[in-house]
Amino acid sequence: MSTPPSLILASTSTYRAALLRRIFGRFECMAPEVIELPAQDESPAATASRLAQAKAQAVAARHPGAVVIGSDQVAELDGRVLGKPGSASAMREQLQASNGRMVVFHTAVCVIGPDGSEYRVTDLTRVRFRALSSNEIDRYVEREPSFDCAGGFKAEALGIVLFETIESRDPTALIGLPLIATCRLLRLAGLEPLA
Repeated sequence: MSTPPSLILASTSTYRAALLRRIFGRFECMAPEVIELPAQDESPAATASRLAQAKAQAVAARHPGAVVIGSDQVAELDGRVLGKPGSASAMREQLQASNGRMVVFHTAVCVIGPDGSEYRVTDLTRVRFRALSSNEIDRYVEREPSFDCAGGFKAEALGIVLFETIESRDPTALIGLPLIATCRLLRLAGLEPLA
């Protein structure tokens, strides 16, 4: 029986690592060292897909023969990208802008197989925020500072109270790594989660 190739997550995100740990106990995390900026006139979905591919390619180039997963997520409100807020004031602004509105999350995955083959998919999640008072926003920012999360919330934790609905094919996509699609791409790359 041949030894399966090593698995590398091209990310330093603790959220993505925690998700991948659900299906694989052993993998490495490596910083892809990719500049995460949208290109001019690039749609949010195209940005997410390009960056997921760039992250996977950057790490795969340093580790030939491994299976590498790259992922990226872009949040979009009325065609405008909502990045990671980085501060309490920016988080408040993002949540206020999203108040009572629909935010679309494009979560892309690129898996590079040991032979260099690439497999990509982009998952779409729509989140409708309920009407939030300024006090509710302030309390949320205080209780769960989500400065490193696109959109300024953690759906897997207290952030769930902010929403009216979530429309998604995969509930893990909103957290940063759509595991259903990732499993499918890993199988195409020759790595079976249930092996």
